[in-house]
Amino acid sequence: MSAQGFPRAAREALTDSQLRANLGNATRTIRAKRAGVVEELPDWEALREAGRAIKERTLLGLDGWLEQLETSVTAAGGTVHWARDAGEANRIVSDLVAAEGAEEVVKVKSLATDEIGLNGALAERGIAAIETDLAELIIQLGDDEQSHILVPAIHRNRAEIRALFRRALAGTDDLTDEPAALAEAARRHLRERFLRARVGISGANFGVAETGTICVVESEGNGRMCTTLPETLITVMGIEKVLPEWRDLEVMLQLLPRSSTGERMNPYTSLWTGVRSGDGPRRFHLVLLDNGRTNVLADEVGRQALACIRCSACLNACPVYSRVGGHAYESIYPGPIGAILTPQLRPGEADTLPWASSLCGACYEVCPVKIDIPRVLVHLRGKVVRGRKRGEDAPERAAMALMGYAFDDPRRLRLAQRLARLGGRVRRPPGLSGWTDARELPEPPQESFRQWWARRR
Repeated sequence: MSAQGFPRAAREALTDSQLRANLGNATRTIRAKRAGVVEELPDWEALREAGRAIKERTLLGLDGWLEQLETSVTAAGGTVHWARDAGEANRIVSDLVAAEGAEEVVKVKSLATDEIGLNGALAERGIAAIETDLAELIIQLGDDEQSHILVPAIHRNRAEIRALFRRALAGTDDLTDEPAALAEAARRHLRERFLRARVGISGANFGVAETGTICVVESEGNGRMCTTLPETLITVMGIEKVLPEWRDLEVMLQLLPRSSTGERMNPYTSLWTGVRSGDGPRRFHLVLLDNGRTNVLADEVGRQALACIRCSACLNACPVYSRVGGHAYESIYPGPIGAILTPQLRPGEADTLPWASSLCGACYEVCPVKIDIPRVLVHLRGKVVRGRKRGEDAPERAAMALMGYAFDDPRRLRLAQRLARLGGRVRRPPGLSGWTDARELPEPPQESFRQWWARRR
């Protein structure tokens, strides 16, 4: 992302009225569904606190839980690989697929594989990656980019999807835009791919250190086809997705569906532990991905971002995201969570993102594991400012220092207020023009509160 990445991309998105309509309709619907199922639970806040405590415990002892996960997976017949960065993870997966002699793989929806650009890396090795999640398939067929954590094609409406399928899929000349018809067209397209696939690739919602069990939740069932039919299954899992104990799933599998899809439980919850003769894949590989996560863990405030369970509730609640969409963030992690996760995973490349979300607190109120996103946003903004070169923001620093001087003494503040009233509204104050590009300064009041109070008394 360029230094002005988000501001430029957001301005472009705001001119797209169809995009804003699609986003508004979708996020309102998801918010309403979530609110309904959350209200059913009298212990929802206790569940949130339990989720927060589990993730905090996990992050504080992450190295030990990962070693235990490796031991458990290996004991169950699986193989664990450690990847320091995207390049290493892509090489490991590509080599595993090539060793199977496969030229095509079927994939479960996975943000981790999107993060590392796995599909492109496989294509360079002559291997086609077939996305099987309906929304991911829409993105792939349209050569598009994801715009939402849960619903990557949220920026597309039914009419647009029908037009895409008519162009890209055989036998769809008479296709309507009814959801059932669109799903059936995708199902027919994917059925042959499932049956001939020799390798499946997935991400992971959770990995249980105690048992070596991997968990994937989904709404369509296509992911289960990928994790059961192929002879070889490869899972790419961010190291922060580990859970210490099996019982931790009890909490997470109540929090995640309600916060993400507004459902009481996920329609498909797949759990597997290593390999078993005559049942599922013969070979299982788990690739544990760092890719900057260890550096995030070192930040006592910023590490909260690693507690994210990718529910997307913060996106649906965010007034900024609901207007500009995910593409403006130029990251596969958009919205408030992307504004605090992406800059830490890609330091120096996404410095504008901590300013891409407001501090209204709506994201914190809906986060199922109580990530204090507004606090982390302020923390990361401070890091960006402190990291600027000397003199780079001298006008802003000077303006802030002058304001601090005025606010530090009641007499100076009163003088500044009188001068402001005499001067009227300043459209672009020196040193703060960047602030007023996005907001208007209020008209100085003719009477301060102190003056009003003194007069009343």
